[in-house]
Amino acid sequence: MRYIKLLIEYDGTNYQGWQVQTKGPTIQGILEEKLGLLTGGPIQLFGSGRTDSGVHALGQVAHFKTQGQMDIQSMQRALNSLLPHDIVIRKIEEVDEGFHARKQSKSKIYEYRILNRNLRSAFHRGYIWHIPQKLNLAEMKKSTRWLIGEHDFSSFRSVGTPTRTAVRRVIRAEWKRGRGGLVRFEIEANGFLKQMVRSIVGTLVEVGKGKINPEEFQKILTLKDRKKAGPTAPAHGLFLREVKY
Repeated sequence: MRYIKLLIEYDGTNYQGWQVQTKGPTIQGILEEKLGLLTGGPIQLFGSGRTDSGVHALGQVAHFKTQGQMDIQSMQRALNSLLPHDIVIRKIEEVDEGFHARKQSKSKIYEYRILNRNLRSAFHRGYIWHIPQKLNLAEMKKSTRWLIGEHDFSSFRSVGTPTRTAVRRVIRAEWKRGRGGLVRFEIEANGFLKQMVRSIVGTLVEVGKGKINPEEFQKILTLKDRKKAGPTAPAHGLFLREVKY
């Protein structure tokens, strides 16, 4: 039995997220179907974590087991030829027996993109949240510092999400201003709750608009109540950038 690791890039616009659903196409579902054609048998694919409907990935990681003997280079070429244009296998490698894409990941990095200018973009509309109102990035950065460390992130997760614990450790969180009104939020943590990044971004945007101050943002974090936080940022601005092992 061989263990195969995939590094995957995808545009999540036309999919119901990563995980197989009863309705609508998913990234996992498409990959399992095409891998089954290549290997001649059913394939169960394990991802490093789920991404929601409409969320993109630059570096999703997944693995599967197979008894097929196709060499790695041929497998990558063949799989990419079978996949739709919005899913690409960036790398395939054979890994040690027992490797698990989710259980062995040490941290993940997400990136959220905002276009903060009057004019919207005709080309990037599906990959960026357009906010014409000027944002106070200095206040947003002050608030972001409260995220660092280990906290209960119940205030920033989808209501009713079943998880054993809402405690996560944020290693790094920062805002970066680019050209042409581009603003990027990067966050690295040992794990994420459902819609956690989007909830954090939506609340920090409220800080940038002057509706919440940094002290109030800290209080929202400690209250552990999703109703106290801001709106959930749109899915199309979010990217899973990297999974670390």
